[in-house]
Amino acid sequence: MNTPPVSLRMVGVSGAEALWLLEGSAQGRLVYTQREVTVIRPGRHVWELGRLVVRTPAPAAAVPATAAYHVDEFRGATGTGWSVTVAGPTDVITDPDEAAHYRRTLVGWSHGPHDTVLRIHPQTVSGFRHSRAEP
Repeated sequence: MNTPPVSLRMVGVSGAEALWLLEGSAQGRLVYTQREVTVIRPGRHVWELGRLVVRTPAPAAAVPATAAYHVDEFRGATGTGWSVTVAGPTDVITDPDEAAHYRRTLVGWSHGPHDTVLRIHPQTVSGFRHSRAEP
């Protein structure tokens, strides 16, 4: 007996739900362009006071004035899950005390010149839920 293939669908979520999903996760990917090449770096994040704080192994000098951050969670067996993208202006956190606080609370992948803590001021927040289509 053959089982028909499962149809999957992608449904947009509201900005509030997208932020709720983002807040419930801890890691994602910082996405930006450097010398006309798309760069993707892993990141750990926290949502605070309407801004996203990200710790990532990227040189501070390489982080552009605007960037995107993408978070997702997928269940491979079912093909279901969600994805959220936040984009907007960035600023590297240079205050030593503030940067030290985030380095203590956000686990990093590297230390030294490629250990950057930055803030994204979201201008756009978009998200999708990926689910099984109803028969």
